[in-house]
Amino acid sequence: MSDKQVILHHYPQSPVTEKVRVVLGMKGLSWKSVEIPRLPPKPNLMPLTGGYRLTPVMQIGADVYCDTKCIIRELERRFPEPTLFPGGAHGMAWGVGQWTDGPLFQDVVTVALVEMSPNMPPEFLADRGPLYFGPGFSLDDIKAKYMECLANVRAQFGWVDERLQARDFMLGSEPGLPDALAYYLVWFLRDRMAEGDAFLSQFKNLVPWEQRVKSIGHGAPEDMSDLDALAIARDVTPQTPEQSDPGDPTNLTIGEKIAVEPATGGPVVTGILHAVSANHLALMRMDDQVGQVCVHFPRMGYRVKRV
Repeated sequence: MSDKQVILHHYPQSPVTEKVRVVLGMKGLSWKSVEIPRLPPKPNLMPLTGGYRLTPVMQIGADVYCDTKCIIRELERRFPEPTLFPGGAHGMAWGVGQWTDGPLFQDVVTVALVEMSPNMPPEFLADRGPLYFGPGFSLDDIKAKYMECLANVRAQFGWVDERLQARDFMLGSEPGLPDALAYYLVWFLRDRMAEGDAFLSQFKNLVPWEQRVKSIGHGAPEDMSDLDALAIARDVTPQTPEQSDPGDPTNLTIGEKIAVEPATGGPVVTGILHAVSANHLALMRMDDQVGQVCVHFPRMGYRVKRV
């Protein structure tokens, strides 16, 4: 049914989306692929998200999930088998994500951006530079950090290589979330570095692991138009139940109007708080094109304000 179908709004070159695509492959899921523009404006995505512009976004009916932490947690909840946590290690794996999406990502994206800069369209650099490095972004400053960041990547990829010395995947014999979290950065760097193959060849365990993860694939995607995705959201209603959190330190209350934005800055999404927990919040909002949608965010990495 259309209100149960996983729809991923993304574009093929997106490194962060590759993490989710690998998770879809691990779970062997069929899903709809909606290709969105790499740069704003994204006119047929904004009605779903209320302004959130980062890639990817997952849609299931009229429920819209922003940020890979939120997307992956929902995929595991809806499709628990095969698990992303073979042997347990649920909390540990999310902690690994704070490293791979934080310091390691910053080092990798610095190296990649410098490598790509000679052939990068000016408008793409003007958009991605401030997004990754803040409003004071300067390409010269990033270039000055290249060697330091490359050395950091070498050390951190070395940690992954050590972990894989006696096992096929990060958690053992079966693939899990930490594999997707680390793999997407290897995938990104290999394709963006002029000498990517030579750089990665020094990691004797990481390279065959990379091929094992790659062979998992992306599940069974099927193209869908962005207009069809909007029509699905318009024709159904959100399925998320109301949920309060008595232990929430910020005392958020169901029914109050809130604004959510990435902690690093970005467009603000406003709506009525519908669900909240330690890891997640969801807000209801109305849009002229799609009607009522429920937009989901992780708590980590986002600021919440009452409005």
